Amino acid sequence: MKKFITYFVQGLILFIPVAITLAILFWLFNFFSGIFSFFGIVGNPIINTVLGMLITLGVITALGVLASSYVFSNFFSFMEDKLEHAPFIRHIYSPIKDFTNAFMGNKKKFNKPVLVITNPQANVEELGFLTCDDLAHLHIKDKVAVYLPYSYSLSGRLVIVPKEQIKPLDADPGEAMKFVVSGGVTDAD
Repeated sequence: MKKFITYFVQGLILFIPVAITLAILFWLFNFFSGIFSFFGIVGNPIINTVLGMLITLGVITALGVLASSYVFSNFFSFMEDKLEHAPFIRHIYSPIKDFTNAFMGNKKKFNKPVLVITNPQANVEELGFLTCDDLAHLHIKDKVAVYLPYSYSLSGRLVIVPKEQIKPLDADPGEAMKFVVSGGVTDAD
């Protein structure tokens, strides 16, 4: 039963951000397609569908453009701050935002690939990403936090190891992540 719960929680961690993203895209698509159908701008359902997809892509891209402008970036920062402090919403919004930022955008978190000795007796090393090199805020000295992604999954685990057990890699972080997630079967450039 414990294993079932562990797998279920891992599945939720993987499923929830994807489901929320797909639900938002589906809602936007239906909203814009519905506008065309409601006002009878175009009578053909296929054209309504194509226009709905194009408008959805356009709105999302426009939000990206607005987010990069000075005025709107301050507005989005203000709104983010309010969402991150809202009583119930912060427990949903903050983890989704952190998860998304870890993989995409300007604040990628997995940008320092390292080899970690996870079993010194057997000399086993795992490929991971240094996420925090100072754990003083947790009262942990001389250790670092390393995220070890799982193959064929978006999940992974965090290990706290002595600094001496990591070796920084001179590798592109994206290629390193692709190598790990593919189970080592992809060609690393």
